[in-house]
Amino acid sequence: MKNAYNLKFIWMICLVAAMGGLLFGYDWVVIGGAKPFYEAFFGLTGADQAWRAGWAMSSALAGCLGGALLSGAITDQIGRKKVLIIAAVMFTISAVWTAFSQSYNPFIIARITGGIGIGLASNVSPMYIAELSPSEMRGKFVSINQLTIILGVLAAQLVNLFISKVHALPDHATTEVILDSWNGQIGWRWMFAAETIPAGLFFLLALIIPESPRWLLKRSRAKEARSILVKIGGAEYADMEIADVEATLEGEHNGVRYSELFEPKMLKILGLGIFIAVFQQWCGINVIFNYAQEIFAAAGYDVNAMMFGIVITGVVSLVFTFVAIKTVDKWGRRPLMLLGSGGLMVTYTVLGGCYYFGLQGVVVIAVVLVAIAFYAMTLAPITWVLLSEIFPNRIRGSAMSLCVSALWVACFVLTVTFKPINLALGAAGTFWLYGAICLIGFVVIKFQVPETKGKSLEEIERELVD
Repeated sequence: MKNAYNLKFIWMICLVAAMGGLLFGYDWVVIGGAKPFYEAFFGLTGADQAWRAGWAMSSALAGCLGGALLSGAITDQIGRKKVLIIAAVMFTISAVWTAFSQSYNPFIIARITGGIGIGLASNVSPMYIAELSPSEMRGKFVSINQLTIILGVLAAQLVNLFISKVHALPDHATTEVILDSWNGQIGWRWMFAAETIPAGLFFLLALIIPESPRWLLKRSRAKEARSILVKIGGAEYADMEIADVEATLEGEHNGVRYSELFEPKMLKILGLGIFIAVFQQWCGINVIFNYAQEIFAAAGYDVNAMMFGIVITGVVSLVFTFVAIKTVDKWGRRPLMLLGSGGLMVTYTVLGGCYYFGLQGVVVIAVVLVAIAFYAMTLAPITWVLLSEIFPNRIRGSAMSLCVSALWVACFVLTVTFKPINLALGAAGTFWLYGAICLIGFVVIKFQVPETKGKSLEEIERELVD
């Protein structure tokens, strides 16, 4: 059966959907490189401007949450494909609007618009890929979405670096020098405008990919669904998939019963999904990235230490995401999640000890890179795989939307609490705290998370719900 799959077709539609992940990564990171320049342009550099500067950096988070909630309201109603198209439009509008913003408020609105695109894409892209992928290779294809997120992050970092070097500023340039420079007036705009190229391509390609056959079956459009499934795996595969999906819908082809989300069996699965989503953020990997510049600088990399740290951590993330793609359908989701939570727990314990005893240098850098490797091959991609798998066909969009919304709330909470926690506990205590959180995650995953490797979405649904 495996040899009968039309892999070229499957790869094409999955890579197009995963472009939502690439734009997610780009839009999320591009603002960091533009920050010194747009802050000078909008006058956000004084102490009295701290709140407005912080809002400029984090306003996209509000859009992310809004987009995730919006996806829940519309994904099960209008389909996965249309939501991908809407996300592409949001990314394009945001890129152009941000680039042409002449004052603070339009800039903020543009960033929120981009955040809506992120919220939509972070929910729908992995879901769409899961619904079109054959069960024995679904983990690999959904993990590609995480790979494109990392590629988007790296693309934003490279674009920011290239544009900032076109008219390089002297070290320790004052706000006045930055404001009067090409970077302070024009360069930062090109950092955002560059996103229009992949966003426009995503929009055009999203127009030609098919709708999710599972959503079509839910809407009593079996002929269209069968045509797509035949193209994926042949007539026999299509008939088997349709029979399996139809058995789980139980006559609920039109409309979504949102009350079902809060029925006892479904509520347990929803709670597990929310826990997985929140744990991906609270596992503490952002602590690693927050400390990366300091750690590299302390090891003697004083020349452009931040850029060196960005490049090396990005490369490690990229390499070990490929490891996840290679292993997720062989080792399974649960073993990888246990490896990630357990590995990070040990890594944070060691890092906390390094800070406690004042150790620095290459050893600390090695431990940091190990932590990033653990995260990149486990919790980062596998979270999205599990969230796209564990919910029933008829309410998958709404349920996953709540989980992704919880993820963005957790991201916000992590961001705003990091500095107070760090001040109260110090570096060692902070790492040990997140190590304890990873221990909790390990226990919950060990006893609550099911193994979904090689099972159809309908088989998973029957095991969890029936």
